[in-house]
Amino acid sequence: MPITRSFPLPASSQDLPLPDKKPFYLVFVSSIHPETGLSWCPDVRAAMPVIDAAFEKEDAAPLGVVEVGQRPEWKEPNNVFRTKWNVHNVPCLVRFERGEDGTVKEVGRLIEEQVLEKEKLDKLLA
Repeated sequence: MPITRSFPLPASSQDLPLPDKKPFYLVFVSSIHPETGLSWCPDVRAAMPVIDAAFEKEDAAPLGVVEVGQRPEWKEPNNVFRTKWNVHNVPCLVRFERGEDGTVKEVGRLIEEQVLEKEKLDKLLA
């Protein structure tokens, strides 16, 4: 399944494009710093090659990559990522599934260095 870079974040998880009986993932990452051309967050720089490798597999579930902005925007306590999506660390890889009642629910998440722990990542992706 494809990785969607610069994923347009919907108003809520209920509006995520979940495929039938498959999970959908979002990864919240720091934006690219204009002077360096790299993510400003070292944890994101370390995690993205691992995330890319996991989701580039042919049978992988879809992944939306959401940039949280530059460091000053990210540090703002009232930013939408903190208030509406409960994201307080980057990277933050979140798994969503549609429940039997039809609602979309978060069913797991990994933050920061947890993404690099193979056992935890495999469990989230299983």
